[in-house]
Amino acid sequence: MMEFRPSLKRKAAGWSLMGLGVIGVILPFLNGTLFLALGMFVMRHQYIWAHRGMGWVAGRWPDMVGKVEAMETRFIAGAQDRLARLSGLLRRR
Repeated sequence: MMEFRPSLKRKAAGWSLMGLGVIGVILPFLNGTLFLALGMFVMRHQYIWAHRGMGWVAGRWPDMVGKVEAMETRFIAGAQDRLARLSGLLRRR
């Protein structure tokens, strides 16, 4: 069962990565498949086709998907921590 979490920021970031991926397929110096996979990863909770695509990516590179998900969790936790510290500093002034 897919869990939808609509977010305009994630959609914008995902579509930007997908656009870079399409450009990267054409240009020889940009790895298009990497950007396409990252775009699908970012949009996996936005669209059903991206969720299905992530199933294919997870079947092809199972270790990498777990590592990227762990990295995303650490990144979100770190950003929330920095935001909490920043808001604490701003409240003291």
